[in-house]
Amino acid sequence: MSIDFTFSPEVEQARTHIREFLHHTVKARYAQLSANKDAQREDWSELIKELRQEAKAKGFWLPHMPQSVGGMGLGVTALAAVSAEAAKVPYGPYIMNGHAPDEGNMHTMHHFATEYQREQYLNPLLEGEIRSCFSMTEPEVAGSDPTLIQTTAIEDGDDWVINGHKWFTSGARGASFAIVIARTDPDAEIPQARNSAFIVDCDSPGFEIVRDIETMSGSHNHCEILYKDVRVSKANLLGERGGGHKLGQVRLGPARLAHCMRWLGEIEMALEMLIDRAQQRFAHGSLLSEKQSIQWMMSDSAMELYASKLMVLHAAYKIENGMEFKQEVSMAKHHVANTLWKVCDRAVQVHGALGYSKDSPLSAMLLQARWARLADGADEVHQMRIADLLMRAYNDTGSVNAGVGGLPL
Repeated sequence: MSIDFTFSPEVEQARTHIREFLHHTVKARYAQLSANKDAQREDWSELIKELRQEAKAKGFWLPHMPQSVGGMGLGVTALAAVSAEAAKVPYGPYIMNGHAPDEGNMHTMHHFATEYQREQYLNPLLEGEIRSCFSMTEPEVAGSDPTLIQTTAIEDGDDWVINGHKWFTSGARGASFAIVIARTDPDAEIPQARNSAFIVDCDSPGFEIVRDIETMSGSHNHCEILYKDVRVSKANLLGERGGGHKLGQVRLGPARLAHCMRWLGEIEMALEMLIDRAQQRFAHGSLLSEKQSIQWMMSDSAMELYASKLMVLHAAYKIENGMEFKQEVSMAKHHVANTLWKVCDRAVQVHGALGYSKDSPLSAMLLQARWARLADGADEVHQMRIADLLMRAYNDTGSVNAGVGGLPL
């Protein structure tokens, strides 16, 4: 059995060209506009629009989607490398039209949408003409258990009527439509068959954005929404009736790994900043980089990043080859999210007051990193899932190997 940790020449060339575009064009023009103290919101909007058009023209568009719909057709493993690069540059994923939550919604609709839904919603999303959001989490019930969803959808003639309360619907402001998970079959024997998914136009009567929820790191378009007798055509049922849980899992499985891919880029950037600062800052008779406690921070971060990269690559490999991947994705999600938090925290510590201030990007990176341990499944939910699958592997085979990657060693 050969194990090759390199990409094909074609993929490596694409990765290199994307990296060059992101760093030499996107990052440079972002820095140039940032230096202009008179820059207005319109200037930023125009810059991002121009960069998106340039990315599309160069073929750096929809890296996560197949070529049949205008994407780059990258495999999941190659996508990891591209996503990590994009995360190091401001607006990188958005400029390539590969950002959350649109990325996950595109995947979902590519698998489940009807021809009408593709024409009306998916194609404009792929073209970058509109944005979308995903509306599942509710404040009244645990977000990590979608079988508890209380939002209802009741049949009425040719429509469904949706009533409920959602929050942390990321990207809702400015979105054209939402994918909404609602309860359609409360008496279904299997809890996972009680919910369905709907495409809801955000300008529908009764669709009310209450507020953009203020988080630890400020406002980031994580909205609270009320659904008050929102009428949705039966043509907007996404997937099968009672298939909302299945659809959500199809969406969130790869989406969790996509988050990890982007976090790899942020972890690497934080570690590079830590090293750079330590080699320049002099205190108590020597550079910080010469002090053992700082070297331990570097080495711990390096080992955790190395393990994170291997986990992401292996999980991506399993997805790409049609293998079972739930255990590996849960492990990666937990480990990479915690690595992001720890490495950003260490980088802040090494930077001292500068790291804690807004003069450095690290303070914002750390605040955002705390969200990573909650999004797409809290740490504890993934740990519970990992343990469950581990016991199942042992009980079925007498070995834990299938529960720890199923590797040939």
